[in-house]
Amino acid sequence: MEKKKEEMRAEKKHFPVAGVAAAVIILTAGGGFGFYASKAAAYNDAFLPNTTINGMDVSGKDIEDVKAMIEEEISGYEIAILDRTGAGETIKKDEIGLHSVFDGSLEQIIAAQEPWKWITALWTPASYELDTMLIYDESMFAERVRALACMKPEHMVAPQDAYLTGYQSATASYEIVEADEGTELIESLVCKAIANAVMTLSEDVDLDAAGCYTKPEKFADDPELVTLANELNRYVGAAVNHSFGDTKEVLNGDTIHKWLTIDGTSVSLDESQVTKYVRALAKKYNTAYGSRKMKTSYGGTVTVPAGPYGWRMNEAKEAEKILEVIRSGNQVTREPEWLQRAAVHGEFDYGDTYVEVNLTAQHLFFYKDGELIIESDFVSGKSSKGWDTPAGAYPLTYKQRNATLRGEDYETPVSYWMPFNGNIGLHDADWRDSFGGTIYKNNGSHGCLNLPPKTAQIIYEHISAGDPVLCYHLEGTESKATTKPIETKPAETKPATTKPAETKPAETKPAETKPAETTVPETSPAIEPTEAATQAPSEPQIPEGATEPSTSASVPQGAIAETKPAAPDGPGVSGPGAAEPDYSAGPGATVGSPENTNFGPGSPSSI
Repeated sequence: MEKKKEEMRAEKKHFPVAGVAAAVIILTAGGGFGFYASKAAAYNDAFLPNTTINGMDVSGKDIEDVKAMIEEEISGYEIAILDRTGAGETIKKDEIGLHSVFDGSLEQIIAAQEPWKWITALWTPASYELDTMLIYDESMFAERVRALACMKPEHMVAPQDAYLTGYQSATASYEIVEADEGTELIESLVCKAIANAVMTLSEDVDLDAAGCYTKPEKFADDPELVTLANELNRYVGAAVNHSFGDTKEVLNGDTIHKWLTIDGTSVSLDESQVTKYVRALAKKYNTAYGSRKMKTSYGGTVTVPAGPYGWRMNEAKEAEKILEVIRSGNQVTREPEWLQRAAVHGEFDYGDTYVEVNLTAQHLFFYKDGELIIESDFVSGKSSKGWDTPAGAYPLTYKQRNATLRGEDYETPVSYWMPFNGNIGLHDADWRDSFGGTIYKNNGSHGCLNLPPKTAQIIYEHISAGDPVLCYHLEGTESKATTKPIETKPAETKPATTKPAETKPAETKPAETKPAETTVPETSPAIEPTEAATQAPSEPQIPEGATEPSTSASVPQGAIAETKPAAPDGPGVSGPGAAEPDYSAGPGATVGSPENTNFGPGSPSSI
């Protein structure tokens, strides 16, 4: 109140005296002095014009009038309490003991007035806020506030911070859930907000606007939460699409999210899970070193035993590539990293270019792009010595013209050398005058497939490194019939069809046991073909000066068959793992020529 009086005195000091004087002069001149004086006298006990107290216009009212106005205003007073639930409640004045209190403040305002300045009050408003005009019973007030429905513990829900959902498969993402502000009120703030509203006789109070609720600590725009969500979504947004023929494998967030670990605000990817995933792919789609079904030229299907031919994934490199994709968050379609490839994916991965070798029938077929190029009898490993040519699926390692095949006691040049199983390969055998039947049982090779020279030439000119050679046994296809090779040189240079017994003295025949010293030199290529040697087949390679053969060169099975006795057992050259001719006659190996090789009595007759 004292502060208000000081303000009033300050206003009095700044009042334009010249204006008041002018007004008095005007009124006096007009004969109105008596009116002005009487009007001023009336404000000795009443409030000046343009005066408000606690928002009420009290202009010209005396103290009793104002007190009556206040009593009338609070007589039916009640206040509406608005909360977040929208369920409004009211508090009536009698519930909190609300009543008026007059402590002389009204009198002090009138006493501080200057009635003779009533005319200036018309354009100089005066407003007062008196805290002592109303009062409530604090005990009743606190009890009534606690009785509000919104203040009941069972109606309060604590706030919840914003958080990340788990992985959402429908959106392939983690999502931020906005904070739930709840309905938990702070009693002290509620009491203060309602009390302030009551003391000004406000019609309502909004507890939310007044800040009476507890607040979450973390909202959806929290920087740490946003960073964490972005990192997680980068990982699960990645996708790697693999195609294995008609089969698709998709790695995406549905799997990747299982490999993620959240530690506070950081995310880590379990690399071992990527390794396991790649290993499972390799196990599912690798075909190398596994048996496979084959549609034979005999009409049925046979199981080809395990061999190195086929798909073989580079697991370590593929895992690295997948990790790169996941960390970058990219979506890619890619070919897996392969150590070794086959022709196609699927059950029959050898495609339509391959050599089909029936070891039982001693007969092979060579197909290129699905067309039969040639079929022919051959002589395989000598069965009586245990030098059988192993069944299995093999990629052609390489092919070599005019290679020299070496053993412990021989050096034999061949015109067409095509290894496919370490020390075992396809090659021409111009020293043989018959092929097929059961020759291999007692007069077979040391594991190689001996071919008629023309057959070897045709296969050589059409086959490529990496092409499959599929060797199998098929019961019921053995035949004793043999065939003569197509002549590829003048008759006078061709070995006699029957070699005299005297040209092969018994004493020159080696012991039945393979000599240990005739093993392949350490410089021989590894059994498992290199990656370069197992790439997809290249176009047919035709040696310089060679004549492209036509399909008329095919030798149908039995077309030129001639039954004859099996060739006598001659000196062996080597069985698998023994002294098979030196298969290092690949790139960089010694290459001989027929002109420099002397074949005479005692020369090998089954290589």
